[in-house]
Amino acid sequence: MSSNIVIEARGLSKAFPVYAKPHHRLMQMLMPGDKKRWYREFHALKNIGFSIRRGETVGIVGQNGSGKSTLLQIVCGIITPSTGEVMVRGRIAALLELGAGFNPEFTGRENVFLNATVLGLARDEIERRFDDIAAFAGIGEFIDQPVKTYSSGMYVRLAFSVAINVDPDILIVDEALSVGDEAFQRKCFARIEAIKEKGATILFVSHSATAVVDLCDRAMLVDQGELLATGEPKTIVSQYQRMLHAPQESVRAIRDEIKASREAPAVAGRSQQPSSETLQTYSDQQAYWDEGLVVASSIAYESRGACISDVRIETLDGRRVNVLVSGESYVCRYSIKFEKNFNGLRCGMMIKTVTGAELGGTVTAQSHDAIAAVEAGDILDARFVFRCMLARGVYFMNAGVLARMAEGEEFIDRRIDIGIFRVGQSKRPMTGFVDFEFVPQIEIAR
Repeated sequence: MSSNIVIEARGLSKAFPVYAKPHHRLMQMLMPGDKKRWYREFHALKNIGFSIRRGETVGIVGQNGSGKSTLLQIVCGIITPSTGEVMVRGRIAALLELGAGFNPEFTGRENVFLNATVLGLARDEIERRFDDIAAFAGIGEFIDQPVKTYSSGMYVRLAFSVAINVDPDILIVDEALSVGDEAFQRKCFARIEAIKEKGATILFVSHSATAVVDLCDRAMLVDQGELLATGEPKTIVSQYQRMLHAPQESVRAIRDEIKASREAPAVAGRSQQPSSETLQTYSDQQAYWDEGLVVASSIAYESRGACISDVRIETLDGRRVNVLVSGESYVCRYSIKFEKNFNGLRCGMMIKTVTGAELGGTVTAQSHDAIAAVEAGDILDARFVFRCMLARGVYFMNAGVLARMAEGEEFIDRRIDIGIFRVGQSKRPMTGFVDFEFVPQIEIAR
C-alpha cells in the first residue's frame, strides 16, 4: 500500500445469514456439516474496492440499508468481511452507532476513560484532555451520572467529544451528528474542519447533501451493497438524489446508467470556474450573454409526465443574459409542458455555488395555494423575479415542478445544474457569497 494511501479496500463482500424461523438458527448450530442449509444469505456488500489518500475527506451517500454502515464497520475492524480485505494505516476514531462502546452502567466520566483507552490514549494523557472533552460535550453535571440516564443528544455529544479529542489519523462519522441541536452541529462541523486542516483523513456518512458537498473532497454512492460511483461531491449527491426521487419502475434503469458511467471522468461545477480574465470588472456594467458559458454537469430526474425546458435568465425587459451585474434585478424563467393531467402544481428554483451549496431558492406558492389542476398539453410559464445580490463568481441553477400524487407531493420533473451564470465585480465592499447590504460604521473614541 502506498504511503499516501491510508485506507484501501479490495473486493470487499459481506454476507449475513438470515433465518426464516428462530429454531432454524439452532438447527444450523447443531448440524453445521449437514447438507441442508438452514438460512439464506443477505449480501450487504458486493465486491467493493476503493482507496482513500491521506488528508482526504470522503463522503458516503446512499439510502438506508444500502451497506454504508456495514462498510464503515469493516473499515473500523468491528466486523470481518466474508471475502476481500481492507488495509488501514493510522489511528481510527469512529463515531458509528449512537453510544456504541459506552457501558450504560458507567458514568460519563468512566466512559470517557474507557473509550479513550480503546482509542489508544494512556491514562495520564486522558486526564490531561478530560477537561477539554467535558467542555466540548457540554453536558454539565451529567458527566458523573450513568449514561443510561442520558438523552440521545447527550450520548452523541459525549461520544463525539471523545472521538475528536484523541487526535485521530482517521475520523469516521456515521450520521450521528443529526441527533444534536443546530448549535452543537455547527460546533462539530467546525471541529471536523479543524481536524481536516491538520491533515487527518475523514470518512463521513450523512443524508445531508449540503454537508457532504461543503465538507468533502470526494464522495461515493453506495446502493444495494454495490459501489455505484465515485467522484466530486456535487455530482455524486445529484446522482443519488436523482435515483432517490425517481419512480420505482425507473430506479433500476437509472441505477444501471450511473453504474455504467462510473469509469467516466467526473464532470462537475468546479471545472466550470472561469479564468481571472473572464472575471474582470465590466466597464459598462451591463448584463450580457456569453456564448462560452455552458453548463456541463446537468442531471435530469426521471420525468413523470412533465417536461421542463428553456431554463434561462432574462433582464426585466426580456433580454436573455448569463453574465449578471450585482445589485440588478433579473428573471429566472422556464417552461413546463404536461403530458398528463395533474393536481396541486408548484414550481421551484434554486441558486447554488460551484461546490453545490444551496444559497437560496423559492417556490411559486405554499402547498395550500398550489395551482389546482393542469391538463395534458398545457404549457406553464414559470417566472421568478430576483435581485442579484451575489459576489463575483459562477453560480448554478436547479429547476423543478411538484404535483400532488397518491403518495403525497412529489417531483414530476426536476433538473439539477440546468443553468449557469456569472456575476461580475460588485461595486460594494463585501465578503462571502451574498451581499446583505451592510452599512459599516466605525468610530474612534478618545
